[in-house]
Parts: sequence; C-alpha cells; structure tokens
Amino acid sequence: MRKTLPFLALALGTAALATGCANVENKFSRGMSNMFEVTRLGELQRSVEQTGLYDGPEAGYSVGMVKGINRTLARTGLGIYEVVTCPFPPYGPVWTDYLAANPVFPDSGPPGFPDDSLYATDAHLGFSGGEIAPHVPGSKFGIFNGP
Repeated sequence: MRKTLPFLALALGTAALATGCANVENKFSRGMSNMFEVTRLGELQRSVEQTGLYDGPEAGYSVGMVKGINRTLARTGLGIYEVVTCPFPPYGPVWTDYLAANPVFPDSGPPGFPDDSLYATDAHLGFSGGEIAPHVPGSKFGIFNGP
C-alpha cells in the first residue's frame, strides 16, 4: 500500500501535465455558455425571428416559439453534457449538425459592449453614452449609438 499511493499520485500528475488544459478549458467554457441558454433565451428569440421572416408572422409566434423552446432545451442539455464530460475527449464541438458550436443571437439585436464610461470614455465632452433605461429588459436605445 505504501508504494502504490506515490505511484498513483505520480501517474495522475503525469497524466494531468501531459494532456494540457486548454482543450478542457475551452470545452468547459463552451459548456457553461450553452448550459445557461435557458436564462439567455438567444435560441428562442432567433427562432421566432427567423421563422417570422421566412414563413410569416403567424408562423413566427407559433412554430417559431415551439422550435425555439426545442432548440433552447437541446442547447441546455448539450451544455450540461459538455460540462460533465469536459475532462474527457473529444474536445471539439459536438452535435454541430443541429446546433451551432457557439450560442446564437438574434440578428435584430447582436451583442456588443455597453455604452458605458468604462468602455467608451470621452474626455472632450466630459461624459459618454449609455442606455436610456438599462433597468427595462430589452431596452436597446442608447445615447450616441450610431450606425
């Protein structure tokens, strides 16, 4: 027993150093991002938007909603799978024939940095932009947002 524990610790340490952690880190972060799709609802918004554009507004609110819920639950399940299996290969994105590798956003509201003094300072005016109503969900109107 005395000789097996140091050997086991040495074997585990060698395995951890030999495999590296960049792949595990990427898979874990992708899994966390996918796992919180339930709170972000990007798939739902995009499915309603895209179905409404291609099939009409009636289909967008009915078929698009059902399709969006299905894709949201699928992406959440994929995220849970990737978080649980992050130490084990394959490290690349899986199930890409149904879902994109990274979370999607609706085309009408792509993500970006907020107009805040932290990201967009303006020393000449003394102030910078910002959202008009940041406490209102879905508020995208901001000061100094140009095309």
